[in-house]
Amino acid sequence: MKEIQEMRMIDTTANPAPLGLLGFGMTTILLNLANAGVIPLTSVIMGMGLLVGGLAQLFVGMMEWKKNNTFGTVAFTSYGAFWMCLVAIWTLPKMGLSEPADAISMGYFLTLWGIYTVFMFIGTLRISKALQFVFGSLVLLFFLLAIADFTGSVAIKHFAAWEGIICGLSALYTSFAQVLNEVYGKVVMPLGPVKK
Repeated sequence: MKEIQEMRMIDTTANPAPLGLLGFGMTTILLNLANAGVIPLTSVIMGMGLLVGGLAQLFVGMMEWKKNNTFGTVAFTSYGAFWMCLVAIWTLPKMGLSEPADAISMGYFLTLWGIYTVFMFIGTLRISKALQFVFGSLVLLFFLLAIADFTGSVAIKHFAAWEGIICGLSALYTSFAQVLNEVYGKVVMPLGPVKK
């Protein structure tokens, strides 16, 4: 009986985090290409935000819950909800269901997400250097975008956009590293583990 209970406690499920990081990274890059003026804000970004940045990350959050990973559960579920919320902010006014968001309201929205991300960044100090970079650059991105909305500065928004592309690329790197390191059973792409 004891052996059966011990077997049930062994977690043999796959690591869902690379999928969540992929969804976050790709969507962040696309949106910030739009913020930089490289591409327009179209259904490509909204579709990515709704399904890959949003829904996929929500699923990953639930899978992290199953793996008893509180940080992963909270991070992926909340940022998945962020992307779905952002798409709703863009689309609800077009459907006649609300007034469009003004810049000051968006500034406060982004500031709250920045504050939340500061505390998530503190959590990464016990995980890996790669995640520290992802979350640290995300903190900077939220606050830069908030300042751009509060001030109306196009220059700050463009600077934030390029910083956001770096943030998204760092999430992709972390995703790829987690997958390849597991597949090859060795460090192919370093994540900079933190000693506990």
